[in-house]
Amino acid sequence: MATVWKIRFFTHKLVQNGGTKLKTEWSLDVLYKGLDDPAYEKDMQGLSEQMEQLKALIGEVGLSEKDKTEQILKAMETFSQIATRLVNYVGLAQSVDTENGELMAQINRINRIFSTYSPVETAARKCLTQIGELDALAKESDIVRDNLFFLKENQEKAKHLLPEAVEEMAAAMDITGGKAWGNLFSYLTSTVKVDYQGEVITLSKVRSMAYSPDAKERKAAYEAEIASYTKIEDSLAFALNNIKSQVAMMSEKRGYESPLAMTLEESRMSRKTLDAMMEAIKEYLPVFRKYLRKKGEMLGYSNGLPWYELFAPVGTSDKTYTIEEAKDYLLKCFNTFTPDMADMMKEAFENEWIDFYPKNGKEGGAFCAGLIEKKQSRILTNYDGYFGSIGTLAHELGHAYHNRQLEGKNALKYDYPMPIAETASTFNETHLGRYALNQATDEEKVTLLENDLREQTQCIVDIYSRYLFETSVFEEGKNKFLMAADCKELMLKAQKEAYGDGLDENCLHPYMWACKSHYYSSGLSFYNFPYAFGNLLALGLYDKFLQEGEAFVPKYKAMLSATPECTMEQAGAMVGLDLTSVEFWKRSLAMIAEHVEEFCDLGGNK
Repeated sequence: MATVWKIRFFTHKLVQNGGTKLKTEWSLDVLYKGLDDPAYEKDMQGLSEQMEQLKALIGEVGLSEKDKTEQILKAMETFSQIATRLVNYVGLAQSVDTENGELMAQINRINRIFSTYSPVETAARKCLTQIGELDALAKESDIVRDNLFFLKENQEKAKHLLPEAVEEMAAAMDITGGKAWGNLFSYLTSTVKVDYQGEVITLSKVRSMAYSPDAKERKAAYEAEIASYTKIEDSLAFALNNIKSQVAMMSEKRGYESPLAMTLEESRMSRKTLDAMMEAIKEYLPVFRKYLRKKGEMLGYSNGLPWYELFAPVGTSDKTYTIEEAKDYLLKCFNTFTPDMADMMKEAFENEWIDFYPKNGKEGGAFCAGLIEKKQSRILTNYDGYFGSIGTLAHELGHAYHNRQLEGKNALKYDYPMPIAETASTFNETHLGRYALNQATDEEKVTLLENDLREQTQCIVDIYSRYLFETSVFEEGKNKFLMAADCKELMLKAQKEAYGDGLDENCLHPYMWACKSHYYSSGLSFYNFPYAFGNLLALGLYDKFLQEGEAFVPKYKAMLSATPECTMEQAGAMVGLDLTSVEFWKRSLAMIAEHVEEFCDLGGNK
């Protein structure tokens, strides 16, 4: 990820439109000017210094409980603040330059420091569990009061901590274990050569062709994509097995019932809420299948939709947008929600927050990273100009808006659980879709509704299939090593159960496990149901916005601000929603069902 330092010496592409210029690659200078920036090395040294300071504090016996607690919290906060800067920088730089060995070396260097810090943090957390009366101490100390949720949650999490020496060994071994397998996935999928009609292209580029208006191109791209996985499938299967085996072992050692139970606790989400959502989704799967069959009919298929047509544009509009036009569209749209959202979007476009276009060595997909200390975010996309890319920008800028609500908080409050992480982003997609529909003619609505339902199907049905697949990998992996053929079989089974007769069962995607980074993390399992959770919660929140108008916005922002310090159920309660109720999730799904009926009615006239 040795090559010339590309992050520092970017030659920016410029988009010129009406006299304005937008740079299409992000700048990371707000963090560091490069690996040779003195501030970078200073922070690297600062990590070690804070670690030693924390270690000394843990062994200090001459401090009062109040003083010791305050100083430990300050040291942990400072370490977290520095670490966040460093991780953001090298991670973002590597995401657009995955073959840069110097960056990979720095990632490993940081991981080694983290492995050394892990037992120190464990000891610090154990020390914090010794506090006698937290509520009483919070009345005496502003710092304790500010971190009261963290301290109480820490006492609960302490039940799952291993002895310090074991924590240290586990963290060290993860560098060449789970993390290394995850790095292998990123390397293989970003560098595999895809043979497409006499050209050699990237996996991210061929996958983006799924949105092409040309049916022949979509099918050819699908076939080229599937063929490309045969080059790396065995390596990816080994990576998947070893990561999931490590996760299963560690969750058992920590005393969790299962990896899913561990994920739910880390997500601050009850099993009752997850089960309620899944029950509602399963009940509404026929609605999505109806949409898929209708789309198939409109495209000339009678046996369900082939996989390579899932993202096919439908309707008369194949309009593309420059990034300047995308910016203008988003600003107009989100001014109708709240002006401060539009202001933040303007800042993102004009101040080099976004890396837009695909290129060799750049990761596929899209993400948003919060630089909360700097009151900014960074967004990676693989922009192709179609309306779906505007939706992706709206989605990622929703994450940035969530990050904005955390500005001013200490570094121990930068993180929020996985499920709520996808709420602000999908709320933005919902608002964008409604805004576009309200301005559309019937002819245009076919395209807009299909765009929306296409993404809803991904967030609900495909996510359901991914949840089923990951569940089966953990179950099957208890007794056998899953070869590539086994992974493909489990994926096809999950897709058939989720999509049913909505798709042509003879044309599915057996390699969906090989192209999704969410499966390849030793520290993050089941990163699938949070998308469905965020999507359906966003619909419930948007329904509240439609009912309450401007009065809803302060409550929404307060909820987002509170997410580092509350459970999912508490977050819902802040805006009047009961997330443990199946009926809540059904009401959100019913909003999608209305669009399915409208699409089928309009599509029947085409």
